[in-house]
Amino acid sequence: MSLYLGLDFGTSGARSLVLDRSGTIHFQANYPFTNCSSVAEWQTALMSLIEQIPQPLRSQICAIAIDGTSSTVLLCNSDGQPVAEPILYNDARAIVVLDQVRAIVPPNHTVLSATSSFAKLIWSSQQPDFSSVRYFLHQADWLAFLLHGQLGISDYHNSLKLGYDVERLCYPDWIEALPFRDLLPRVVAPGTPIAEIDSTIADQVGLPRNCIVCAGTTDSIAAFLASGVKTPGEAVTSLGSTLVLKLVSQTRVEDSRYGIYSHRLGDLWLVGGASNTGGAVLRHFFSDAELADLSQQIPVHQESPLNYYPLLRPGDRFPVNDPHLLPWLEPRPDDRGAFLHGLLESIARIEAEGYRLLQSSGANELKRVYTAGGGAVNQPWSVIRERHLKVPVRRSRQTEAAYGTAQLAMPSSNLIPKLTA
Repeated sequence: MSLYLGLDFGTSGARSLVLDRSGTIHFQANYPFTNCSSVAEWQTALMSLIEQIPQPLRSQICAIAIDGTSSTVLLCNSDGQPVAEPILYNDARAIVVLDQVRAIVPPNHTVLSATSSFAKLIWSSQQPDFSSVRYFLHQADWLAFLLHGQLGISDYHNSLKLGYDVERLCYPDWIEALPFRDLLPRVVAPGTPIAEIDSTIADQVGLPRNCIVCAGTTDSIAAFLASGVKTPGEAVTSLGSTLVLKLVSQTRVEDSRYGIYSHRLGDLWLVGGASNTGGAVLRHFFSDAELADLSQQIPVHQESPLNYYPLLRPGDRFPVNDPHLLPWLEPRPDDRGAFLHGLLESIARIEAEGYRLLQSSGANELKRVYTAGGGAVNQPWSVIRERHLKVPVRRSRQTEAAYGTAQLAMPSSNLIPKLTA
């Protein structure tokens, strides 16, 4: 039996999932992070998740794919070792170089954001340790390197916010002209076979030596792929630590003013955006048990009078693209159930505003929303969201991003066309 391993690296932890060709799940596991910015912890999680798979299953894994958080980047030396701490997806330190970015890129381009990979590249190029950098990689790129040993390879989902042209499948001229162009990865289609796993690693973790490591994707795209959605007008909302919207559209939409971008999905486009609001805010105030219990007590058909913009720190990317946007969490009632109601209602308003913005910008009309991520299990929240979205809201058939990533590792997968750059 041929098995396929998907590894999902998100904000709160990493997950593994083993599938066969029929889509049957044979094993899954979690590795919670204590420090999501520690590359040592990423590496430990990677090996631990593989080693937790029962050996009879491990011996049948023939391909692996990995997803990571979008625009989480690393600067690496010639050996692939990070020369500094990774810059996480929501790190807006590059706001100080946005004027320089604007002078390089076309107006309203996707990379015109303080959190884009490209802005982080420009910021990094001005730091003292940049002279030792030989590779600029995304989280998924670096994790795959740990398995196959090939440096400087990425996929066109992770590379979108680096400025890679996903329509023409090449770097644009303004990137080719950069003095440090050679640091950037070669880009292939998600799911492209890269190389067999390094034999030493294979023996160490008990995988077959001929196991193939494939190009990966981002965590939110992986969650979308797990849903099986492919029809224009259908969308997937990932309710994890953050809020990510993906709407299948026949039209590509890009507008950095609002944090809107489009990923390639065959002949269609995934138009969307990512907000810093979401489950991380909820877990800051409530335990999982409280969330489950208090959600059941909410009068879901009544709109909460509380209107928040729930963030843990200043700055959002979509539908308000403002790195200085302040969290708004007042007034805070003594009744914790009422406070939770206000938070869920407010995140639902942000989601609805996001989809309205995508449609007014040229994407297909919204017809149905599927939900992935931890928030997908909260049925009262789904009722609140459906009231705001005014379309059916359903839980995705599969809600784990690792499921979509495992599918991506399958040969002849029709999830993503195997185009090469």
